[in-house]
Amino acid sequence: MKTTTSAQKTVRSKTQTSGPTRSVHFEFKSTEAKAVCIAGSFNNWRPQASDMMKLADGRWVKELTLNPGQYEYRFVVDGVWMTDPVCPDTVPNPFGERNSVLTVGEIRNVNRPR
Repeated sequence: MKTTTSAQKTVRSKTQTSGPTRSVHFEFKSTEAKAVCIAGSFNNWRPQASDMMKLADGRWVKELTLNPGQYEYRFVVDGVWMTDPVCPDTVPNPFGERNSVLTVGEIRNVNRPR
């Protein structure tokens, strides 16, 4: 199952749990950007660890595999850190700005034997 996040929800990695990982899809739209990365609690806030791929229509995309839990993240667009413009969930960060919040849910087996 795929969680789509046009930069959806992320709270700190303090609540990560072990278990099956999930594929999370990030998107950012900009026809002018030259480079877009994602930095967050899932990659120790290292933008260079998660470069996004530019598509012909101006969308930038990245698939990450994450454990269930909550994460904070920001896009880094041409070196400028920014909150995901389509993510409704944010939290304040120590720099006086806001981080986007991503919650990755558990995979539930709905076909359990009775």
